[in-house]
Amino acid sequence: MAKSGKTAASYRCAECGWQTAKWVGRCGECQAWGTVEEAGARSAPKAVAAGPVSAPALPIGEISVEAAATRPSGMDELDRVLGGGLVPGAVLLLAGEPGVGKSTLLLEMAAIRADQVPVLYVTGEESTAQVRLRAERVGALAPKLFLAAETDLAAVLGHVETVAPDLLIVDSVQTIASGEATGSPGGVTQVREVSANLIRVAKERGMTTVLVGHVTKDGSIAGPRVLEHLVDVVLHFEGERHSRLRMIRAVKNRYGPTDEVGCFDLSDSGLASLPDPSGLFLTHRAEPVSGTCVTVTLEGRRPLIAEVQALVLDVPKEVPPRRTTSGLDTSRVPLVLAALQKHGNVPVGGKDIYAGTVGGVRLTEPSVDLAVALAVTGSRAGVPLAPGTIAMGEVGLAGEIRRVQGVRRRLSEAARLGFRHAIVPTHSVPADSLAPGSGIPEGMTVSEVGDLRSAIAAAFG
Repeated sequence: MAKSGKTAASYRCAECGWQTAKWVGRCGECQAWGTVEEAGARSAPKAVAAGPVSAPALPIGEISVEAAATRPSGMDELDRVLGGGLVPGAVLLLAGEPGVGKSTLLLEMAAIRADQVPVLYVTGEESTAQVRLRAERVGALAPKLFLAAETDLAAVLGHVETVAPDLLIVDSVQTIASGEATGSPGGVTQVREVSANLIRVAKERGMTTVLVGHVTKDGSIAGPRVLEHLVDVVLHFEGERHSRLRMIRAVKNRYGPTDEVGCFDLSDSGLASLPDPSGLFLTHRAEPVSGTCVTVTLEGRRPLIAEVQALVLDVPKEVPPRRTTSGLDTSRVPLVLAALQKHGNVPVGGKDIYAGTVGGVRLTEPSVDLAVALAVTGSRAGVPLAPGTIAMGEVGLAGEIRRVQGVRRRLSEAARLGFRHAIVPTHSVPADSLAPGSGIPEGMTVSEVGDLRSAIAAAFG
């Protein structure tokens, strides 16, 4: 006789959500010990009858868009990434490494918005006194900015009912726990329960909500993947610990683009929008020096001028050569050096080679390859590039220079900062626009090169 009703109880890992029919001491997915918990009995799906609707369905042309109109956050670079500003009822997830400045960014934004509307900042990691001290340091004190230190979801929702904020910030979602869910704070079950309730309240009240999320060692957002699917916007805040530059980018955005990047300057007085960050990555010299080359990289749709430096040193034959990089892709630099020696006739074998960037910027785009090759060539020969020269292009293992995207946008940014000679891959600019004033910036000359030898000849003569 067939069984009906409930089946055997299932168990779920509190860290990654992996399920099994019986209890085990170690998760079969993430290999964590002691995280498998009973998830309750599974029952067969039941038919659901039609019920009352919350609002009648309307033709799409009759639906008002006023409820989804953006409101400026007060930080231009953040608005650029969000697609105009904050949307009422939207839920944002901001993730980043510890100490990168997430709390400082949100505290400053909260103070700016609190000049007009009530803002509630809930901290689960610090005391209110600690947050107040940081607010004084960055000048983020506002009369309508309310601060609470809570780790219980019911208490957070109680503060929402009392303050009735227009903007809610929860720092962080992994520290909030619900009494209705099992598991420890930060676990899969708790994060799912807390985020679902906060999203429900945000939609009901038309309240913009920002959730701060932790990241794992590999840089991904900690917690269940479903959290990223539930929220409307997922933002990553990143930057080198020893650099002033901070970047924010959207990896998911239901209200705007995902290829924009916002730049901020981090100082003792807080974060400041940085509409023109290129100056942070250039060295201003009275005389040109060998071993340097300027390139233009694209961060989203924004072109950034950056300088690549290289140093080539002779070493004794019995000592193995060193290859050290900083701010560059460690897997691509050796490929460029191999192609440079084989196809560019630049003897770099048996040499110590150090390559890096200026200002702490990290360049991983393949378009930086040509700048690395020319910087190494200049250092090896002791010859500097002509002032006002930039180079961009991907170097192939056969010695060819491959095309890159957005060449015109890169050239326009370089011309704006005073560069007058550009070395680019062949066919990057249409033939009828090579003449000044016909597609390239006025006053700039462009040298199209197809291989490393041509690039070296165009750069050094």
